[in-house]
Amino acid sequence: MLIVDDEPWARRRIASLLKAEPDIEIAGEGSSGADAIDKITKLSPHLVFLDVQMPDLNGFDVVEAIGPEHMPLVIFATAYDKYALQAFDAHALDYLLKPFDEQRFHKALDRARRDLQYKGTSQETLISLLDHFRDGHAHLQRLVVKSGARVVFLKTAEIDWFEASGNYVVLHVGRETHLLRTTMNALEPKLDTQHFVRIQRSTIVNLDRIKALQPWNRGEQILVLKDGTELTLGRAYRGKLERLLQNTVE
Repeated sequence: MLIVDDEPWARRRIASLLKAEPDIEIAGEGSSGADAIDKITKLSPHLVFLDVQMPDLNGFDVVEAIGPEHMPLVIFATAYDKYALQAFDAHALDYLLKPFDEQRFHKALDRARRDLQYKGTSQETLISLLDHFRDGHAHLQRLVVKSGARVVFLKTAEIDWFEASGNYVVLHVGRETHLLRTTMNALEPKLDTQHFVRIQRSTIVNLDRIKALQPWNRGEQILVLKDGTELTLGRAYRGKLERLLQNTVE
């Protein structure tokens, strides 16, 4: 199992409570969301105690970066947040409230043992939890992508345009490109529609990067970005783009 929390006292507390559990082996510890992504990927633990509030990435960012289908069983750790606790209760995911109560800790651990034994539906509950927080919070502000051995954090505002590529989306950021394991249809609803617009089935553009619209062959139009990139504007998407550009000018 893995312990990830940005507060050293919390990691020590969990580790000390686990010493009396002969069937539990601590495979590693981490102090950040980046640590969590790295160690979950490398160690493939069966269980992770995961802090919700961390300075770089929160616990939900970690789940989204790894993908619910690849996540181990999760026990979230959190300071008091009424909204978060209601969400955990509603989706039957266990959590520990800081500071940890020993009785509550062992209750969560026993539940994790049962879930591991009977292979509970943690994937579905994690997906529903992520959907819950997306619905109740602002649009996607950042993305986490793995690039070789690195984990890269990108603000969505930094991305010039998105390009569909099978089961992935290519993120174009200046001269760099990154692969995100998702589909365009899954990504689009998470983006702020005041700043990002779909210009064809395979392309979403950051409005702030648009330099010009130019006529092209047979009534088609070309979208020119500030770095010189030229993208075809699909006829079905022209009206929405023009309305957004008009609102931006106004």
